Amino acid sequence: MNLKDIHSVYFIGIGGIGMSALARYFKFVGKEVAGYDRTQTPITDELIEKGISVHFEDNVDLISETFKNPNTLVVYTPAVPSSHSELQFYQNTGFDIKKRSEVLGIITKDSFCLAVAGTHGKTTTTCILAHLLNECDLPLTAFLGGISEDFNSNFVLEGTEYSVVEADEFDRSFLRLTPTVACVTSMDADHLDIYGTKEELEHSFREFVSRIKPNGKLFVRKGLPLEGITFGIEDGADYCIENIKIEHGAYIFDLVTPSEVIKSVKFNKPGRHNLLNGLAAFAMAVQTGSPPHRLAKALETFKGVQRRFSYQIKKKDFVFIEDYAHHPTEISAVHQAIREMHAGEKVTVVFQPHLFPRTKDFADDFAKSLSDFDEIILLDIYPAREEPIEGVTSQWLLDKIDNPNKKLISKSALLEEVKRCTSGVLVAMGAGDIGLEVPKIKKELSYAH
Repeated sequence: MNLKDIHSVYFIGIGGIGMSALARYFKFVGKEVAGYDRTQTPITDELIEKGISVHFEDNVDLISETFKNPNTLVVYTPAVPSSHSELQFYQNTGFDIKKRSEVLGIITKDSFCLAVAGTHGKTTTTCILAHLLNECDLPLTAFLGGISEDFNSNFVLEGTEYSVVEADEFDRSFLRLTPTVACVTSMDADHLDIYGTKEELEHSFREFVSRIKPNGKLFVRKGLPLEGITFGIEDGADYCIENIKIEHGAYIFDLVTPSEVIKSVKFNKPGRHNLLNGLAAFAMAVQTGSPPHRLAKALETFKGVQRRFSYQIKKKDFVFIEDYAHHPTEISAVHQAIREMHAGEKVTVVFQPHLFPRTKDFADDFAKSLSDFDEIILLDIYPAREEPIEGVTSQWLLDKIDNPNKKLISKSALLEEVKRCTSGVLVAMGAGDIGLEVPKIKKELSYAH
């Protein structure tokens, strides 16, 4: 497919983080862009403001004639069911239909592509990486899996020589990429509804690694079963963080590289998992030829990613944090960060489980990681691409949590519940629509504190 021959691009599921970044790209390069999504959100509002037509009803009649001509590329997300009438229309009329990952692969194949893979940490690492390269004035395009607070966007276009992409293992979509420099942050079991077993997931990561361009570089978290340049914390990795101190809510540490030690590097995002993300981004950025000391300095100015340990309220006697965590490992990482940065405070978590298969596969691990908080408020499971599984409910998960201070509530009762919260720290977590509740909670609690 030659993108130069494409006049218009239609997105089915345009409101997703990754899809909206692609939509912005095509709008920027002069294509006609429109799309469907099932829910109006701040992301779709922003797309509309940029002149992109979006509708919220699955109805072929709402697609303008511009996007029914043969020079239209159709991009869809796997979250859309096969029964979707707009998808069926394009399938039955012979249009060129591609997944987001395929289009990303086409856009980035001729660039110096830096791709971040892993079951956790992809989004934050790509956002840090884009920030570092931008601070070093590299001509880059970045397709980010979250809203970077440095760019206030999930899309960066400052040139096309370098590209930064999130390599998503869901439905094997990262196998469409051919990176110059790749990173694997983690390989925990996830998406077992797709892969079946942890072993099959690991096989897919190895296949991704095999797609690195000749003479390219692979970075891996030390301990993963992959051959590459390692990174880690106080574990003798090739790129290693040592001598960690916490000062005024920030990490100060030494950054050990294969060729030198950079002293007293500062990083402002809480959590050891974020330190690892920063280190991975730094190591990848070095491969572009950017000066290491300049990159290390740029780590200090990274602002963060929306919904990734994002402080919504930060006062002396109360903090409210939002995080996208939707896997037991991620929940434990957020818990570690809170205990480290807010030692001695009582912590209440609001958690919305995401997907029935994931809840079923990791129920015991979810229960264990949630039990570590002082109080647990559980919401109903948020489905995205699947039907309910009999017996798999939030009540079933709640019963497994080994902590008496727990309750299951409806989303409609959430505001009233958090108003009664007496903890010094409140954290809302999940990958579903809990993010839409966060501004309401923030508004309500801002008056109370």
